[in-house]
Amino acid sequence: MEPLTVEAVLTGRAEPLRGDELSAIAKTEETGPVEIGMLGLIGDEQADLRVHGGPDKAIHHYPRDHYAFWESQSFMHPKLERPGAFGENISTSGLVETEACIGDRYRLGTALVEISQGRQPCWKQGHVMDWPELVALMVKHRRTGWYYRVIEPGRVAAGDRLTLVERPHAGWPVERVFGLLVGGDGKSDRPAVAELAELPVLANEWRAKAAKLAAR
Repeated sequence: MEPLTVEAVLTGRAEPLRGDELSAIAKTEETGPVEIGMLGLIGDEQADLRVHGGPDKAIHHYPRDHYAFWESQSFMHPKLERPGAFGENISTSGLVETEACIGDRYRLGTALVEISQGRQPCWKQGHVMDWPELVALMVKHRRTGWYYRVIEPGRVAAGDRLTLVERPHAGWPVERVFGLLVGGDGKSDRPAVAELAELPVLANEWRAKAAKLAAR
């Protein structure tokens, strides 16, 4: 895989989204270098730490490649004019869920990051887009993005490189894992789900989900 250009680095602050409920899904592009700590981009917030943030969800990457597809489904939604429509921290073109694999390690700017799990869509993405059907469509089309854990802190800016360092689990692309654990495919492939439950680089939350599915 050739190195990719980081097209945008985005951060957000927690603010009211629906009534008194806070969310940091609204991201803005940073114009200079951003420090990356073990819990993600310095200056980026997560409002509900029960389901967002933490070591296994430190950085959210969403492919810019998908924007044209969503434009075709939404009649050119204005939020799709720039990166950040899906609450992502990192935007690139040239890497999607069929290729990015659980356990992939990348040099992101000067930091070293590792794919830990796919992004599970939630109502907030549909809410900010004023498109309630979006969440179901993201699941259906497996266009969800993924999370990184941080292995080595560093810094990143738009224009930096995302370079693949290691791909130890080429058989587990994000799309396949998402399909098994979220998309319903695991019902007909229990051996794969059981194998996922033992995959050490998969996020703990998703390993527990795999174990639960395998035991049914």
